[in-house]
Amino acid sequence: MHGRVQGVFFRDSTRQHALRAGVEGWVRNLKGGVVEAVFEGPPDAVASLVEFCRQGPEWARVERIEVFEEPPEQVSGFQIR
Repeated sequence: MHGRVQGVFFRDSTRQHALRAGVEGWVRNLKGGVVEAVFEGPPDAVASLVEFCRQGPEWARVERIEVFEEPPEQVSGFQIR
């Protein structure tokens, strides 16, 4: 996710939404003010989480997101890295 996505509780809000949706994976900050995430779970639940990320929490300003389909990492739970 690109935009104002760090320092606005983006990672924790994403984790909370993932846990409610039954999505596993992780989310982390990268240099340059970018947030990266991996979501694994039922397609509808993952799609719902991606839609949340298009807006983010109240204080975020998401300018764009990039979505890639990749082989599953087989993660368990949802972590903030």
